[in-house]
Amino acid sequence: MFRKKGKLLAAGAMALGLSFSAAAGAQEFINVLTGGTSGVYYPLGVALSEIYGDTIEGARTQVQATKASVENLNLLQQGRGEIAFALGDSVKLAWEGETEAGFPGKLDKLRGIAAIYPNYIQIVASEESGIKTLEDLKGKSLSVGAPASGTELNTRAIFEAAGMSYDDLGKIEYLPFAESVELIKNRQLDATLQSAGLGVASIRDLASSVAITVVAVPPEVVEKIGAPYISATIPAGTYEGQDEDVQTAAVGNMLVTHADVSEETAYQMTKQLFENLDRLTAAHAAAKAIKLETALDGMPVPLHPGAERYYKEQGLL
Repeated sequence: MFRKKGKLLAAGAMALGLSFSAAAGAQEFINVLTGGTSGVYYPLGVALSEIYGDTIEGARTQVQATKASVENLNLLQQGRGEIAFALGDSVKLAWEGETEAGFPGKLDKLRGIAAIYPNYIQIVASEESGIKTLEDLKGKSLSVGAPASGTELNTRAIFEAAGMSYDDLGKIEYLPFAESVELIKNRQLDATLQSAGLGVASIRDLASSVAITVVAVPPEVVEKIGAPYISATIPAGTYEGQDEDVQTAAVGNMLVTHADVSEETAYQMTKQLFENLDRLTAAHAAAKAIKLETALDGMPVPLHPGAERYYKEQGLL
């Protein structure tokens, strides 16, 4: 009987040891949802995945190029990503379940990680198109952003506030940034609206190839849209051939996760974001605007408990 008990105890101990060993070796999978490869989300997402892979024990990371905000938020709701970049207005509409914006209903699993840098609405036309103002877009061809993207939602908002509609355009294209630029270079498109951080690679590429005009979005138009849009300036010299400051609209970007991500993982994703800002800035200059003190500004969804724990430690909550 003693031998039997001894065997049972030994077997139990072995099983317990195996389970601890499995737990210790368990990997945390973090899929970072970004945007098109020529935008700002993608290089920042690559940097973020490398940071998480280096600093979160057991983390296995992946970067996924997507159509950006709307697709990212829908993927999070489905549990097909752990952290995503998205525009603040898209996050707000997703939480409200705005079906016209591309959401099937209220995305109730979304949870906030951090408000990061602002996206600038950048309307860029070839100089030869003659487009200098929003009004000049009438009868011209414009790429309004990829379908189901935050950029396209921004375009709609700008047009509505300016008293215009897509019907005013001569031709409309729903294309990602890089494809839009290629069409302008080939004289098949007059202008593109790109919602991105300043110095986005696609517009830099365009400006180095053809003469461009950066079209202003006047403050009175931005005021009509209201929050979370604010008036902002694209400083002179941001792009080759842009000699003057240009007024436009900006809207904040968010890092978002979902409720099924563990508290510890969300805590580490938040902590390592702010402890490695130098690596993000090296990946893209837009990250210079990411600051701990503005991390909660305008967050339209509840914070993940893991993020909340980090902000409490930092004295923000």
